[in-house]
Amino acid sequence: MVTRRSTHANHARSGGAAKRSAQRRGSSAGGALYAGGKKDARGGHVGNVGGFGGGPGLGSNSTRAAVKRKTRGGTQQKAGSAVAGGGAGGVHKRGGGSSGADQGVRVPTPTGGEILLTRRHFLFGALGVGALAAAGGGASVLLKKREEEAASDITVLEVPEANVTTLAVDDEESPFTKLDDTAERVELAGRYELPYGTLLWATGDDVAACLLPNDTAKPLVHVGILSLGSGDLTTVLEQAVGQDDGFDVYDARATASGLVWTEANILEGIWRVYAARLSGGTLGEPQLLDEGDSDWETPTIAAAGSHAFWQVLPKVNGPYSTEDSLVKRAAFGAAEAEVAYTSHGRLCTPPYALANGVVITPRADTSGTYYQLTLLDADSGEVRDTMVLPRAMRPLEAGYGDTGFTFSFDAWYQYGDGISHIGTYTPLEGVSDGNYSGAPWFCYSRTPSAAPAWCGGAFMVKSTRTVNGIDLATKQYFLIEPENGADDYGEYLASTGSNNVVVTYANIDDKPLNGEPKKYCLVRVWRPLA
Repeated sequence: MVTRRSTHANHARSGGAAKRSAQRRGSSAGGALYAGGKKDARGGHVGNVGGFGGGPGLGSNSTRAAVKRKTRGGTQQKAGSAVAGGGAGGVHKRGGGSSGADQGVRVPTPTGGEILLTRRHFLFGALGVGALAAAGGGASVLLKKREEEAASDITVLEVPEANVTTLAVDDEESPFTKLDDTAERVELAGRYELPYGTLLWATGDDVAACLLPNDTAKPLVHVGILSLGSGDLTTVLEQAVGQDDGFDVYDARATASGLVWTEANILEGIWRVYAARLSGGTLGEPQLLDEGDSDWETPTIAAAGSHAFWQVLPKVNGPYSTEDSLVKRAAFGAAEAEVAYTSHGRLCTPPYALANGVVITPRADTSGTYYQLTLLDADSGEVRDTMVLPRAMRPLEAGYGDTGFTFSFDAWYQYGDGISHIGTYTPLEGVSDGNYSGAPWFCYSRTPSAAPAWCGGAFMVKSTRTVNGIDLATKQYFLIEPENGADDYGEYLASTGSNNVVVTYANIDDKPLNGEPKKYCLVRVWRPLA
């Protein structure tokens, strides 16, 4: 039995089949990806499949679970303020960047920059992560300098070029030294073979949530929990709770305490957010925490500690486009959700999970468009740290680690000094007083395709085909190479946060001239050497 909470009137599905059909046709306009030929044909959007879709910046699959704005400014709601029918879930995708050497069609943007289209369009599915990683998102944006003065009521990150140390792995004059042997820094603690096409996400050292492809169309995927210590894989959700009503599972995140997942009926344009406790590999009773339709984007999700988090954003061109964006949370096993944070403007990135917190990027409470990297405590929901980026700078990912905030850009900027280039940034040294502008910074200058992580003092980033570990103190780095037969994207980084192990994976389809073919998802768990 599923425990279902009451929902806001705006969340309810349409009253008749004709009206729902009209909404499906209307929702296709401006969508990120459409299934079914003509954009006004019956069928609706495909978004947030296998971890991707129109995310906070683009407006793809949307939702209808709106809660009217009650305060102004990008302020935090008091923990414990329960809401009826809040919601989020799904997965996130933004346009990425490409190197300046790429060739393609240049398309002007309304902001005065341009988009360089360099890759063919592709469908997102169980293997969509490979396409995103290989293409770097499919486009890069050069944003021109803005003339507006910075707001006077906030402290904006200012980093001179001289305060940024950059690692470009193909730069012979780099201040960083490549270690020839990965075994000098990490050892293989686990090697596990999962079904080919598996996607997984690891928050912490204990478990990873897995989307396991199915051999049949119904269901599309199963949800599994992988023990990072033993390699035991337990299928905890055979199918969507709402499968009989046309729903499929589209995203999942987990900790050792619980699982949060999203389900969607793409024909009806409806999404739902569920969560349940985990105990000894057994999933507790699913709780329906939120649901909505195509006026609201399918939410992005995170699991941190004993709580599920999700983000609710109105569709960019929808009837609720001026509504606030909400970050919601619920304890695993609970039937009620609460608003943890209200952003008076669109959240910029998907939530980033740590063992004891979540990073979000709301609009700062000021005039103009400033994104505030914000660390929320997983248990209390209170703000623990903040940092505001320069005006109109939009990070692709935002996280937190050993030295403080980390963020990545898939666009070049003609302003911002030391943080104006494509790459992944983090302070070189720990920032304890909030003075991020006074800290020295590091930039890994590759087009980002995954959120970074930390393990054993190393800053872990996804490169073109490898996962690289960078010791910012010793200025050494090592590569985790994919095995033979890996997809084009190579090795992918599954971990987020600061952990005692780091998890990578690659989908292997190897057909050696001599020997048996191999086709599986290879998951590897790495432990730093003492």
